[in-house]
Amino acid sequence: MQTTRTFTIVILAAIPLAACASAGDEYPSLAIRDAERQTGTFAPAIGAAAAPAQPAPPAPELLDRLAQLQAEAQSAHRAFTALAPAARRRVNAARGAGVASDVWAAAQVAISELDARRSQTAIPMADLDELLVSQAVALQQNGAATQAQAEVQALLEEEDRLLQELKGALAR
Repeated sequence: MQTTRTFTIVILAAIPLAACASAGDEYPSLAIRDAERQTGTFAPAIGAAAAPAQPAPPAPELLDRLAQLQAEAQSAHRAFTALAPAARRRVNAARGAGVASDVWAAAQVAISELDARRSQTAIPMADLDELLVSQAVALQQNGAATQAQAEVQALLEEEDRLLQELKGALAR
């Protein structure tokens, strides 16, 4: 009895579904209909200038910030170069001296002081890098920031060369 009842329910539920099927195997086409087709041509507006877009000039606040960062880097570089002759003298005095000698330790301290001054030049460089990244993200890259970064990078490279020279001389 239970099986007959279940069978009857299934048959009755299938009857509405049978009404959806059409006679034969013809289903609606999935091809693009004429109403769905798009036609036309693309042409530039008449009288539109073909000149490429020019980047906006840098904001005065940006130029002020760039000048400030360059001034900080140059000030730190001047402090670095002021310490360089004394460090060079100490390194020259320590040549051939033992690692445990006082002159060798004094030369190491002088090199460490120069290295600390170099980090003072690197701080504005980090700020310039951050500024350039934020400009690139905002699609506002300009030459003034790139030029400021290149100038500070040149100062850092000069300081790095001197530090390597002094460290190499002390190692001999």
